[in-house]
Amino acid sequence: MPLPSPILDDRSFQQLKDELVRRIPVYTPEWTDHNESDPGITILELFAHLGETLLYRFNQIPETTKLAFLRLLKIPLRPAAPSRAMVALTPKNGKGLLVELGAEGQAGKIGFELDTEVYALPVKAFAIAKQITPLDQDADLLAAMQRIVTARGAIRTNEVAAPYRAVALDIEPKPDADGVDFAATVDDMLWIPVLRDADKPDAEIVKELAGHVLNIGVVPFEPAPPMANIDACPGTGVSPPPPVIVWQISVGLDDKKTPRFRELVPCGDTTRGLSDAGVVRLRLPQDVHAFAPLRATDLDDADREGSDDLPPPIEDEEQAKKVLCWLRAFRQDGGSLRRLLWVGANASVAVQLRTALPEFLGMGTAQPNQQGQLVNRSVVADSVQVEVEETGGWTRWTEVVDFEASGRDDRHFVLNSDAGLVTFGNGIRGRAPQIGERLRARHYRYGGGLSGNVPAGAINKLPKISGVTIANVLPARGGDDPESIEAALDRIPSEFRRHDRAVAESDFRELAMMTPGAEIGRAEVLPLFHPQRVNDTTPGVVSVVVWPREDPRHPDAPWPDRTLLSSVCRWLDTRRLVTTELYVIPPTYRKIAVSVGIEVKPGHGVEAVRRWVELVIRQYLAPLPPYGPSGNGWPLGRRVHGPELESAALQVEGVEFLYGLNLASIDDNVPTQRTTVILTPWEVPQLTDITIVSGKNPDPATVTIAPAPHRPKGLDGRPLPLPPPGSGSEDPIAVPVPIPVPKEEC
Repeated sequence: MPLPSPILDDRSFQQLKDELVRRIPVYTPEWTDHNESDPGITILELFAHLGETLLYRFNQIPETTKLAFLRLLKIPLRPAAPSRAMVALTPKNGKGLLVELGAEGQAGKIGFELDTEVYALPVKAFAIAKQITPLDQDADLLAAMQRIVTARGAIRTNEVAAPYRAVALDIEPKPDADGVDFAATVDDMLWIPVLRDADKPDAEIVKELAGHVLNIGVVPFEPAPPMANIDACPGTGVSPPPPVIVWQISVGLDDKKTPRFRELVPCGDTTRGLSDAGVVRLRLPQDVHAFAPLRATDLDDADREGSDDLPPPIEDEEQAKKVLCWLRAFRQDGGSLRRLLWVGANASVAVQLRTALPEFLGMGTAQPNQQGQLVNRSVVADSVQVEVEETGGWTRWTEVVDFEASGRDDRHFVLNSDAGLVTFGNGIRGRAPQIGERLRARHYRYGGGLSGNVPAGAINKLPKISGVTIANVLPARGGDDPESIEAALDRIPSEFRRHDRAVAESDFRELAMMTPGAEIGRAEVLPLFHPQRVNDTTPGVVSVVVWPREDPRHPDAPWPDRTLLSSVCRWLDTRRLVTTELYVIPPTYRKIAVSVGIEVKPGHGVEAVRRWVELVIRQYLAPLPPYGPSGNGWPLGRRVHGPELESAALQVEGVEFLYGLNLASIDDNVPTQRTTVILTPWEVPQLTDITIVSGKNPDPATVTIAPAPHRPKGLDGRPLPLPPPGSGSEDPIAVPVPIPVPKEEC
C-alpha cells in the first residue's frame, strides 16, 4: 500500500466562497444582494481565489524543507564536475612568452584555468609513426625500395627489411578521428619534428629554444579491447607503476653519417608514461649547436632518408624545410606505445575551474558544529585551505569526509562541496574553534558544469595576457551540472540501501553511473559472469558493462575507451566487497541487417516516410537511453524478433502496411537470414545495414564482407617474420630494418 500524502486543508474555491457568503448575514445583515453582479461578491470571490492559492502552497513541502531533510540525513548534493580540454598556445610576434600556472582562458563567458605553466615558444610539433605496411608489388616502387636498401647497405643475413609508411597525426584532429596506432610500428617509437613557426632564421629560433622547457601535449586514444581481453580491476592496493618513457633529441650525425641523439630528462610528466592525456615538460639543451634537423641534404646519399635509425621522411616539403630538430620517445622496457590522437607543442590542460581569493569565514564561538559559508559554490574537494588563528598564529586545518575518526583535539573540518559550506567539529569529535579565533579560507577552486563541454576551438581568449593566442585542439569533456534537489530526494532510498557499498546488483549499476567525471550513458551488471569463461557460472565474479554517453566514431554502437573503464574500476574498487572479483567490460554487439518493404498512404511523401521508418527502427534497436523498447536501451540478451520490428515500423504515420521484414544475423562476416536473432545474455544488437524500399520487400539484407588484413611483406613479396609489437623479442634472425616506402607520384 502506498504511503498517503496528508492534505492539511482541502477546501476548494467554491467552498471558500460559499463559506464567506454564509457569514454575510451574521456580520452585515443589511447586505441582502448576494448575486454575482454585486461588487461585494466580486471582492469575496477574489479573496476565495487567493485563499485557494495559499492552501495549495500550504499543502506542498517547500524547497527549504526538502533541503532540511537532506541535511538531516547527511546526504549532500553532488557538486558540478569540471570539464577538461587540451589547449595549445602560440606567440603572436614570434618571441617566446611565459604563461603562468593558473592563467585564465575563456570560451565566451566560461572560464578555464591552465593546469601547467607554459613557455610559449615559436615552434609547432606533431607526431609521426613508422607504421608497418604491406608492400605493393609495383615494379617502379620495388625499384625505388631497392635503391633505398642499396644506399643504406645490403640487408645482412641477420636482418630483414621492414617497409613502413610515415603516418602523421593531424595538427588539428577531427572529433571522429581515430588517431595513429603506435603499437603497429617497425621501431616502437614516437617521432616528433619540431618546426619553425615564425618568419625568422632557424639560428634565431634555436637560440630562443636553448635552455627553455618545451611542453609536449599528448592525447591518447585507445579503444577498449573485447571483453575477453579485459583484466580484473586491480583493487585498492598499490597500482602498478607507469611505463618509463625515454625521451631523446637529435644532435647531429657522426663520421659515418649515423644519427646521434641525446637523452632528455622530463622535468614534469602528467601522462603516466604516455597512457593518459597530459603534458610532458622537456628541458631543451643549453647549447645551440645541439639541435640538428637531420634533413636528407645532410646525408651522404639522399636515398638513405628515413632508413635505419633516421627519422621518417616528411611528405610536405614546406614542413620539411622548417624542421629544427627531432624528438623521439620509446618505452624503456621495449614495449609498445599506445594509440595517440594528438601530439603538439606549447600545450597545457585547461580545467573549467577558477581560484578564489582569500575569504573571511567568521569568528570562533566554541559552539559545536560551527559552520562557515564560502562565497562560491561547487567547490572542488581537497582544494580548500582553511586556517584558524590560534595562540601561535594561523594554523592550517585538514579536510576529512566525516568526524567519525576525529579526536577531541584534531583540527578537522568537513566540506559540503555543492553548498560551499565548511563545518567544524563539536569538541568531542574534532576540535571546535574557540571564542575569538578568526577563521579564513586561504585558497580553494570552484566551477564546473555541463556548459563547459565546449567544441574544439571555443577556448580562444586569454583576457589578462597579450601576445599569445590559445585554442583547444579537441572538444572539452567531463563537465556536468550539480545534482538537483529532486534527484537527491530520489536517491535517498538507494543511499540508505547500499550505504556507499556495492553488494547487490543494483548497487553496482547505480554506483557505476555515479562515477565522477565519467560520461557514462548506461551501465548493466552481469552477476557470476567471467568475461573469459562466458559459458560457466563463476561464484564471486561481477562484470559491469559500460557504454559511453556518446561516441562520434560509432554512433550506432558506442564503444568505451580504456580511460573510461579505468575510471569506473577505480570508483567501484573502493566500494566492492574484498571477496568480489570485479570486471568492467565494454558491450558485446551482434551485427544484424534489416530489409523491409513499405506501402505508403496516399498524400504522404515516400522519401519522408521511408526515412522515418529507418529512424524508428534504428532508435528501437539502439543500446542507449532514451531509446530501445522501454526507453532504457536494448536489454542485454533480449532476442531481436522480426514481428516486433514490424510493429515498431507500423507506428510511423503514413505507413499503410508492410510487405514483410527480413532480418539477417551477421556471424563471422557471413549474413544469415532469420526470423528471430537469439542473443546471448551479454549481447545487444548492432544495426550495420538497413534497406527500406517502397513496394515489394527486397532480397534479404546483406553486407559487404571486408577482406582479411594483409601481413606486411618484404622486398621479396613474402610475409615479414617480425616479432609482435612490444614482445621484446631479440631473435637474431629477425632484426627489422626500417625501410620507408616511397610516396607514389602520378
